[in-house]
Amino acid sequence: MELRHDQEFLDYLRGEIQANRLILPSLPEVALKVRDAVDREELSAAKLAALIAEDAALAARLIQVANSPLYRGRVEITSLPMAITRLGMNTVRTLLLSLAMQQVFQPTSPLLDRYFHAIWQTSVEVAAIGRALASLCPHLNAEHALLAGLIFQIGKLPILTLAEQTPNLANDPKRLESLLEALHPAIGEMVLRSWHFPKTLLDVVSEYLNWQRQPPGELADYVDLVQVAYLEHRLSRGQTLPVDPAQVSAFARLRLTPNIEVVEMEEVDAAKRLFA
Repeated sequence: MELRHDQEFLDYLRGEIQANRLILPSLPEVALKVRDAVDREELSAAKLAALIAEDAALAARLIQVANSPLYRGRVEITSLPMAITRLGMNTVRTLLLSLAMQQVFQPTSPLLDRYFHAIWQTSVEVAAIGRALASLCPHLNAEHALLAGLIFQIGKLPILTLAEQTPNLANDPKRLESLLEALHPAIGEMVLRSWHFPKTLLDVVSEYLNWQRQPPGELADYVDLVQVAYLEHRLSRGQTLPVDPAQVSAFARLRLTPNIEVVEMEEVDAAKRLFA
């Protein structure tokens, strides 16, 4: 297969997905069941606990998170009903999706391991910073911000899966990196549509590199959080910024200046430890 241009590659990848020859990343069934049931307001806390218990790993992680510094109360959480009571159903729904993302980023070969690890680490850091930034915006939800950071580069995974099946691409790191950077927003939108995620998150994956975007209204949204969190992440890692922060309109909507440290490191570190 010789695909010379990015659009050819994108069209080919879209065709492979539509023909079911390339399977998109999938989330654990229990996380999706919980999301849909909570959205339909069909569950009591007891029934929600029983549903979550079908996935022992996710159930254990949820209890662990409920006892983490971000959510910990005076009494230790020892059961799912206690965790649901402390966190609330909506928070449980979003946290389960976030925790499930860790399973999505499991490589299936040595070729993918380095890429998957780097993308996951970047996503966790952006998610943690974005969650902290959400405290500046009462109309935004901290757990939704966390999930937004975890999925913002999800579109890179199908590209890597295809590269594993395509020796001439797998053996051309420069070309592979170029495709990852150029095409992951469009492919990420495909992934989130297949998961039936809301438009607020579709916009994150497709718009976070649009630095001069002007959304309707004056209030910050989750794209703004991810944009600023991504720049903060790159600065903290000593990486070259893809844009002059002074030109990024998201800072103004978050009521921040581009040259000021805004992130409380203790809260960021606590959020990062959720996925350690």
